[in-house]
Amino acid sequence: MPRVKRGTHRRDYRHKTLRRAKGYFLTKSKLNRAAQEAVEKALRYGYIGRRLKKRNYRSLWIVRINAACRTADISYSKFINGLKRAGIELNRKVLADIAVNDATGFAALVARARAAHQAQLQ
Repeated sequence: MPRVKRGTHRRDYRHKTLRRAKGYFLTKSKLNRAAQEAVEKALRYGYIGRRLKKRNYRSLWIVRINAACRTADISYSKFINGLKRAGIELNRKVLADIAVNDATGFAALVARARAAHQAQLQ
């Protein structure tokens, strides 16, 4: 089997790791193995964090919609149910934006949702 000298490939691999670990504490930014472990862990946290961010934003939108619904004397669940019955297909991101920035538009949505919810009950 022929001898393989890794040369630039090995150096490039280590430099890539150390570049990613720049700013880490003590040996995590200086030594290859410690830096590699720290970078791998950071990449895992980043992957998980990108998914958690979606959950956190959805819950924030729900809180904002719920707060606007409570000021209009309707519960969040009745509001969402009424929108579905009325055939209004707006997602929670858009509803939260309307609730925060357009009070009259949100009041119109509440009126439509309330009417559809009442019609379902009867």
